[in-house]
Amino acid sequence: MSRVSLQAAAEKADAIVLATLSSVQPTLDWVHDVSSESGCDSYTISGRETGAATRRAAVMTIVSEARRGSLLGVIERAWRKSGYTITSVDRDKTMPAIYARSSAGFRMSLSVGYKGRFHVSVTTPCFIMTEVRPPQTQANGRTFTGDLVPAPNVHSDFWSAGAP
Repeated sequence: MSRVSLQAAAEKADAIVLATLSSVQPTLDWVHDVSSESGCDSYTISGRETGAATRRAAVMTIVSEARRGSLLGVIERAWRKSGYTITSVDRDKTMPAIYARSSAGFRMSLSVGYKGRFHVSVTTPCFIMTEVRPPQTQANGRTFTGDLVPAPNVHSDFWSAGAP
């Protein structure tokens, strides 16, 4: 896969983000967050410059403290079922996270941040540097204006419930 373009790798990362969030029932509202690319220092493939892409998604559904562990578990099981290796689990009470890796070297994370916002991030291995378009996968969250994704603001009878 080392001769794959960075655009093709970013599309694979988009597919991982989509599959991760689609594995959750009841469904979550989510939106694409900032994507980025970076160079891979002096690493080249057949003399060509390489780079890595990171795709991010922000969950807009309000996930109560009582349900956060459930959501982390659902996604951890989905990643294991997809053949990904769980590389680390951060059991922090307020900002837990799970980290995984695919056999092809894609690195994933699911983390809880400010105001309980869940973030999914997928970073590609180094591939031949090409122009990378924004994600083409369809997010299912409500649109918003501005550069910064607002705090979670979508109520779910299940995910937002106070009791486990």
